[in-house]
Amino acid sequence: MYWQRLGCNFAQADRIFDDCMKEAKAVLSQDGLVSYIENARFLGKMGRGPEPLLVYLEEAPSVAAMVGEDALVDMREFAHYMSTHTNFKAMVPFLQSIAAVTRRLHSYALFQQYIEIIRDMMDQTSGSVHGHHTTFPSPGLSDLLKQSPRLLSELSLQGFRNWVDYGIKYYNNHPGRQVEYFSLKSADAIAVMQRERHGTLLVDNERKLDAYLRGLWQDGDYLVPYSLIFDELRKAVPYYDHMGIRLPDVYDDDRGVSGIDRYRAALAHMAGHRRWSEPMVVDNWSPNQRVAVEVFEDARIDYLTCKRYPGLRKIFLALHPKPVQEDLALQDTSLILLRLAIASRAMLDPEYHVENDVIRGFVERFYATMQDGESSSPAMADIALSFIARTRRQADALPNTYFDNTEVDYRDDNRHLWIYIEPGDDEDTLFEHLDHRENEEELKGLPPRHYHEWDYSSEHYRPDWVSVYEALQPSGNATVIDNLLAKHSATAKRLKAILDMLKPQDRVRVRYQEDGSELDLDVAIRSLIDFKGGAAPDPRVNMSHRTDGRNVAVSLVLDLSQSLSERAAGSNQTILELSQEAVSLLAWTIDQVGDSFAIAGFNSNTRHDVRFYHIKGFSEQWDDEVKSRLASMEPSYSTRMGAAMRHAAHYLKAQKADKKLMLILTDGEPADIDVDDEQLLIQDARKAVTELDQDGIYSYCINLDPKADEYVADIFGRNYTIIDHVDRLPEKLPEVFISLTK
Repeated sequence: MYWQRLGCNFAQADRIFDDCMKEAKAVLSQDGLVSYIENARFLGKMGRGPEPLLVYLEEAPSVAAMVGEDALVDMREFAHYMSTHTNFKAMVPFLQSIAAVTRRLHSYALFQQYIEIIRDMMDQTSGSVHGHHTTFPSPGLSDLLKQSPRLLSELSLQGFRNWVDYGIKYYNNHPGRQVEYFSLKSADAIAVMQRERHGTLLVDNERKLDAYLRGLWQDGDYLVPYSLIFDELRKAVPYYDHMGIRLPDVYDDDRGVSGIDRYRAALAHMAGHRRWSEPMVVDNWSPNQRVAVEVFEDARIDYLTCKRYPGLRKIFLALHPKPVQEDLALQDTSLILLRLAIASRAMLDPEYHVENDVIRGFVERFYATMQDGESSSPAMADIALSFIARTRRQADALPNTYFDNTEVDYRDDNRHLWIYIEPGDDEDTLFEHLDHRENEEELKGLPPRHYHEWDYSSEHYRPDWVSVYEALQPSGNATVIDNLLAKHSATAKRLKAILDMLKPQDRVRVRYQEDGSELDLDVAIRSLIDFKGGAAPDPRVNMSHRTDGRNVAVSLVLDLSQSLSERAAGSNQTILELSQEAVSLLAWTIDQVGDSFAIAGFNSNTRHDVRFYHIKGFSEQWDDEVKSRLASMEPSYSTRMGAAMRHAAHYLKAQKADKKLMLILTDGEPADIDVDDEQLLIQDARKAVTELDQDGIYSYCINLDPKADEYVADIFGRNYTIIDHVDRLPEKLPEVFISLTK
């Protein structure tokens, strides 16, 4: 009866119809069955071939079972809408993926919202004439539909919408890039996905974890994220090699342990391996023997790390699974992982009772070895090999393997333990996902700090778009700066009278100090009387003074782009040399006033490589060390100003000052070699100025470009000075500072 109502002449449908009806009858009501057949009949008559009908017959019952039978009509209506659209080729991917999508949504309302998101994406990314009829299909729609189940496994539906909207805004006019974005092949797509995900992101805590590794373990390496969203067939685990330490890009809170503590647990375990483990030749070991050696060596490393930092044990115990010992009685199942998990738990938790006598004996042997101080990787290997030999069962060779509560996810994959003399099939594919690089130059310094960048055309931030690498400026010859100051001694003398008026005049006594500049006689006499009378004297008999009325912190940010190597008009000096003179005189000026200040330079070579050079920190004195760094400045590359300002603000915000001033010295407009739109970095710098203002930082630009009128007001409003005659920079720069802070 149902076949006749379907009215289908496709032979492919005849072959699958009975099986599809069997599933449909199990999950659908009588009315649902009628709707199911009628909708399928409609799809079969659309003239788009047999595939839409076949996919609908197979997927629709599952969708209805999860979100309700009303979804049957919605599927048909949206498929019909797609068939009348230039995106008709995406109809089959939509039907193929919809069952997997609904398993993530669990409700009819969310199912409808998902369809609306896809409809909006179709309408906004397809070409049109006068907004009426589409002329070419959306390039990324099919890829989006294929990736939707994965995306919804990581994102909420709102996060999914935000991710899709970002792709529409940025890549609507770039078909090739749109395909890369919606197929999750571009770095931008992954960055936006991470921004929309919940949990603790590695990119947000990279510096904190790097400090943890360096401070507690005296170790350090690059922390490289990998995404768990792409590992459905083979789940990736942490590991380290010569390229760095690989960690998941995000950790959710789990089993009462925060995401940041999960990162700390993984790093502590790998730091222990890097300190105490030694590689072993394993050509003659079986896979089961290698697994056993890994477990016992991991237990040894956890024991040693907890001995060094006892607080780690609480985290390890929370993350280590509790295997079900009663399942050791199962038959026809390989239980080797269960036996090792029981032993691992017992070796981590002395209070964990092991019911199996043989396993308990090996746990006791482990503790005896550790307490005797004879622990080593080979010693653990001997115990592990004995464990395999003693606990071997015939069922261990069966393909049906027990996995429940056996995975310890904070431990790495132990690839560093193995040495293979002769390569074999296993070893050829074991590390297939590593990206080995030849002749890689070793990088040094702090890991990069990532900053958003503003795209004015879409009025949207590009998340973690710019990588800023910071380093301490190398030292040069401090005498060069002293000679420059001597050259401008007349200017300095003229400034001195003004500076004396700027210095805070209100001296305030700070009494009751144990250490101070002079004795507080009143308190000292009172303490002496107390001492003579047998009472405990007050030791705070000194006092000091502080100035009141001026509290300023200044960050001087210098553009060190290649254009500074050009000769200044009307001068035999380069712009860089004149900038050195000006900055030297300005630093002397600020030091004379007594304000806290920092000096830094920057340049850029694409968004991936913005360099930020520390010349003087806020806590450093204006001395020969700082002068030597200032003398060694060299120009190169381009000017990505917004990123440099955001990074300088990161340090300036932390200063405790009533007034925070950022001075930017540049000789041109923001630009970089990877940006074609001249306005993009100008508008990003303007946005950075707005962000600084919101943080209470006053920004001011000193520009040496005669054509700066064309753009500098767009960035800084009225807060700028253009110096047409660059040779006057040394005298003008201190005057600008004085006028801003008087």
